[in-house]
Amino acid sequence: MRGRDPRFYTGAVPRAVFFLVLGSLALAPARADDFSEAAANAKQASRAIRLCNRLAWGWLGQADPASGLLPRNLTRDWLWNARDAAADNFPFYLLTAFVTDHHHLKRAFLGMLEQETRLTNRLDRLPDDFLFDRQGFRPEPYNLSDVIFGASEYAKDGLIPITEWLGKGPWFDRMTGMTEDIWKHAYADSESGKLPSDSLEVNGNMLQVCSRLYWATGEDRYRRWAFRLADHYFLHEHILEAPRLQLDDHSCEIVGGLAEAYVIAARTDAARWERYRPRMHAILDRILEAARNEDGLLYHTVSPVTGEILDRDLTDNWGYNYNAFLTVAEIDSEPKYRAAVEFVLTNIHKYLDFPWERGGADGYADSVEGGINLLNRIPVESAAGWVDRSMEILFSKQGDDGIVEGWHGDGNSARTALMYAFWKTQGISASPWREDLDLGATRTAGGTVRVFARNARPWRGKLRFDRKRHREYLRLPFDYARINQFPEWFTVEEGLKYEVAIAGQPPRILDGRELWDFELVLKPNEPVHITVKAVQP
Repeated sequence: MRGRDPRFYTGAVPRAVFFLVLGSLALAPARADDFSEAAANAKQASRAIRLCNRLAWGWLGQADPASGLLPRNLTRDWLWNARDAAADNFPFYLLTAFVTDHHHLKRAFLGMLEQETRLTNRLDRLPDDFLFDRQGFRPEPYNLSDVIFGASEYAKDGLIPITEWLGKGPWFDRMTGMTEDIWKHAYADSESGKLPSDSLEVNGNMLQVCSRLYWATGEDRYRRWAFRLADHYFLHEHILEAPRLQLDDHSCEIVGGLAEAYVIAARTDAARWERYRPRMHAILDRILEAARNEDGLLYHTVSPVTGEILDRDLTDNWGYNYNAFLTVAEIDSEPKYRAAVEFVLTNIHKYLDFPWERGGADGYADSVEGGINLLNRIPVESAAGWVDRSMEILFSKQGDDGIVEGWHGDGNSARTALMYAFWKTQGISASPWREDLDLGATRTAGGTVRVFARNARPWRGKLRFDRKRHREYLRLPFDYARINQFPEWFTVEEGLKYEVAIAGQPPRILDGRELWDFELVLKPNEPVHITVKAVQP
């Protein structure tokens, strides 16, 4: 999505060249080479889908034959657990199955969801470690804090992303059930009331889960729970008065979580929003003052009180933290927070070979995920190039058997590869989306989408254009930047009209609903060029 895409062009256009190009555009019809970038994007999207598909099949072959569940890793810990296997690995193979519309993969991973729901609940609907050698739990009593931690991770990192792309389904029911029982067994005392935990990570998870469940369901209990947590950290136990602030995994969740509760306050409780505002801004301001390096990347851990850098490693979760900056910038019309995000994006290209998480695939996956989510809102050409080159590193880590590294973090590679593929197709997926299908797209300054599709063998199926999922599935008040979302690129809406032209055929006017399942036939090695643009009312 670079080069001709004007959203990533930052240079000046010479005046003579401008009029030459303008004249050629006015006089000449679209040529085949106008689709060259879409064709290049199609190759990249195909590689991403291939990684996901091979990962899903590779891990499916490692499932426990008795329970059907995935192990935590392939070298030790012959067990299924909520915080790892369920939170970081399995969900993205289920999502791959639905994105590619693969019948057998969907059956397999939906069956896995049914199995874990049936087999692993230890305390009401809260799961515990399920050991394959005994097909059950450890004999000792469960640890309440561990059970709540695992369920919160599973809900936030595993089930929210599925819901973001697919809407409600059995995964959503699993998430709401666990959330209800986390609060039923909340054990940590606070001035706001019982909290699920005294852990920043767990409570940050639950801020994100409850915020999205409030919007998706309209049920006020989720808003009350989100406010109970936000009241605690904004009004009573201030995280800037703690000895350390970790902006990496296992604590950074609180920053994004508080920003999501801040959205609810801004939209539903003006008095609470006024109370929260100085604390929310203070957190973001302190991060900018004490936790950034010269290029805007964030350190792993700092002392918010003294400003001392306690761990100088740069976190691969930099993008996760900056989501909160964009959200607050939009709520409060505060330009300095958006400027901070633009600053880091203009510098991230300097970190192509940076060994995120000691060079592991999961570190690259998390860093690229954060970058794509921010680029969706602030396009920067050099940052887009950094994403492309970083994905080359991620692609290179996959083995011949489809496995990447053989631990639960492999699922995060699939998550980021799916996000990368959607970027390269402008959110369009295919049914079926086979590995040999080349599908890519670009969007012009005027909003026209150019779609390229080609297959080496005959292909008959449907293109599925994206919709405003934040509104239809989650009912969010606006598409604020958030962890574990899949960004929206080009979306079509029911009731709006679109001109669709396939090269060599007269244009058609279609309703947006028809583009959610647009039938297409490809002949072997004959590329198809499609343009789609909204028809003004």
